[in-house]
Amino acid sequence: MVSLPPSLQKQVSVMSMNLSAKLDELQRGDRQLETTVALCEIRTQLQELTKSVESCQSEVSEVKRDMVAIKHELDTVQQVKEEIEELREYVDRLEEHSHRRKLRLLEQGLTLFLSYAILAAVLGMLQFGYNTGVINAPEVNIENFMKDVYKDRYGEDISDDSVKKLYSVAVSIFAIGGMLGGFSGGIIANRFGRKGGLLLNNVLGIVGACLMGCTKIAHSYEMLFFGRFIIGVNCGLNTSLVPMYISEIAPLNLRGGLGTVNQLAVTVGLLVSQVLGIEQILGTNEGWPVLLGLAICPAILQLLLLPVCPESPRYLLITKQWEEEARKALRRLRASNQVEEDIEEMRAEERAQQAESRISMTELICSPTLRAPLVIGVVMQLSQQLSGINAVFYYSTNLFTSSGLTEESAKFATIGIGAIMVLMTLGSIPLMDRTGRRTLHLYGLGGMFIFSIFITISFLIKEFFGYVQEMIDWMSYLSVVSTLSFVVFFAVGPGSIPWMITAELFSQGPRPAAMSIAVLVNWMANFLVGIGFPSMKTSLENYTFLPFSAFLAIFWIFTYKKVPETKNKTFEEILALFRHGNDRSSLRDSRLYGSMLNCVNALEGHIPPAESAALMVAEEKPHPDSFVFAAGSERSSGAPAQPERPPPPLPPPRFPNSGV
Repeated sequence: MVSLPPSLQKQVSVMSMNLSAKLDELQRGDRQLETTVALCEIRTQLQELTKSVESCQSEVSEVKRDMVAIKHELDTVQQVKEEIEELREYVDRLEEHSHRRKLRLLEQGLTLFLSYAILAAVLGMLQFGYNTGVINAPEVNIENFMKDVYKDRYGEDISDDSVKKLYSVAVSIFAIGGMLGGFSGGIIANRFGRKGGLLLNNVLGIVGACLMGCTKIAHSYEMLFFGRFIIGVNCGLNTSLVPMYISEIAPLNLRGGLGTVNQLAVTVGLLVSQVLGIEQILGTNEGWPVLLGLAICPAILQLLLLPVCPESPRYLLITKQWEEEARKALRRLRASNQVEEDIEEMRAEERAQQAESRISMTELICSPTLRAPLVIGVVMQLSQQLSGINAVFYYSTNLFTSSGLTEESAKFATIGIGAIMVLMTLGSIPLMDRTGRRTLHLYGLGGMFIFSIFITISFLIKEFFGYVQEMIDWMSYLSVVSTLSFVVFFAVGPGSIPWMITAELFSQGPRPAAMSIAVLVNWMANFLVGIGFPSMKTSLENYTFLPFSAFLAIFWIFTYKKVPETKNKTFEEILALFRHGNDRSSLRDSRLYGSMLNCVNALEGHIPPAESAALMVAEEKPHPDSFVFAAGSERSSGAPAQPERPPPPLPPPRFPNSGV
C-alpha cells in the first residue's frame, strides 16, 4: 500500500474535521436553509477531495515509472561494471604485449647495411664540420688575395680594417646561408623525403665548392662570398635532414649512439680542415683555393653512396602511406623479415599524432602539447652555440698565443682541439644509450662551466703576474689544459645531444617543422657569436668568457629542471610524457601510457566496441589521476605490485527509459 504525501494527508484531515463539524451543526440546528448550505459545502469539499485523490494516484504512477527506470539504470551500471573488469584484464594483456614488443625492439642490433646507410648520410654533417673550420687557417692568405684583387681593380691599396671586414663577410655569410638552409629543411623533408632531400642538397654542395675553388682563377672575392653562401645553405639543410634521417632509421636501442655519429662526423670534418689548412699542406697562397674546393668531395661521395640506401621507413609509412615500401626498407635495414614490431610502433606513432600530422610551424608554436618540447629543443640548441665553443673554434690560436704560447705551438694546440673532439665524441657513443642524454648533457654543461672559470682565471693571473716568467709558463699550461678540458666536456654533452634530442622530442607529424625552427635558432646563435665575439673580447678583455659561464649555469639549471630523459623511449612515450606534464613523477606514467597507445593502435581491430570506446576516451583525455598498472618489466622482475588507481573514464551510458 502506497502512503499519501504529507500535504495530501493534511488536506484530507482538515476536510474530515470540517465535515464532522457540519454534521454536528445539522444535528443541533433546526433551520432548513442552514442544512442546504451545509450540504453544498460538504459536496464541494468532497469534490476537492476526489481531485486530490486522483492527483495522488497520478503521482504514485510517476513514482512507479521512476522506480522502473532506476532499476533499469542499476542493471546498466552493473553491466558497465562488468565491462570495466573485462577492460582492466584486456589492458593488462595489452601492456604485456607492448612490453614483449619493446623488448624485441631493444634486441635489434647494428647491421652492415644500416651502418652503410648511416655512413652515407653523415657525410652531410662532415661537410658541415669541414666548412665550419676550413676558413680559419688560411685567413692571412685570403686577406692577401683580397688586397691584390682590390689593387688590380681600383689601382690603390685597401686598408687593413676594410680587409678585415671583407674577410668577416666571407666567414659570416656561411652562417646566413645556414639559416636559410636550416629553416627550409622541414619543407624539403616533407616534399622530397629525407633521402631525396639529401640527394638534391648535394647539387648545392657541388656548386658552392666549385665557386670557392675557382675564386682565385676568376680573380673575384665576390665569387668566394657567393660560394660560401651556397655551401652554407647546403650545410644548413644537412644539419636538418641528416639527424632526422638517422633518428628515423635507427633501432630504438641504438638511436642515442647512432645519433652521436652526427657530431662525430662534424668533429672529423673540423679536424680534417685544420690539418689540411696548416702551412706545410694547403695553408699557402697557392693552396687555399684547393683547400676550400675540397668541399666537393663529401657531396660527390654522398651522391655515389646514398642512392643505394632506402628512404626513411617512417616517411614512407606515415607521410606517404606506402606500407609495402616501408616494409622493404625495414627488411633491408634490419637484415630480417621480422619487421612487424617496427611497423606496429610506426602505426602507433601515426595514430597518436594523427590530429597533428603535416603540422605547420605556426600550428607547432601554438600547440599546447608541443610547445614544451619545442622550447626544450630551442634551448638545447642555444646551449650548444652560446656555451662559448665557437669562440674557441674561431679564435683558439689567438687565445693560445695571448696565453704565452708561440705561434707554431698555438696552431698545433688548435689541431689538438680537433683531435680531442673526435676522440671524446667516439667515447661518448656507447655512453649515450647507457648513461642517458640528460645525464651526459648535465655533465658536459657542468664541466664547461668549471673550466670556463679556469680560463678566465688564467687570463687574470697572466695580467697581474706577467712580470714573473715562471708564472707566465705555468699560466700557459693552465690555459691550454683548461681550454682542452672545456672542449672535452663539450664533446661529451652539448656537442652531439642537441641535434639528437630535438629529433627525438617530436613524432612524425611535427618533426620537420620542429627541426627547421631548432636549426634556424642554432645557426642564428652561431652567427651572433661569430660576429660578436671579437667586439666582446675587445670590451671585456680578460673577462671574455664570463658571459659564457653565466649562460652555461642557466642552461644547466634548465636541463636539470625541464629536460626529460629520452633513453630507450619510443616517440609515442616521449609525446605522452609532455601530455602528462614534464615532471619526474610522471615518467613511469608516460612510459606506460605510450606503450598502451602502441598496443591499442596495433590491435584495435580485435578490441570489443565498448572497450575500444573506453580506450579512446583514455587516449584523448589523459588525466593525472588516470589509472596505472604495474609495468610488465616490474612484474617480470618480481617487484611488489603497486596499488591500483581508478579505471579510465568510460562514455556515459544512454538509458532509454530514464526520466532524468
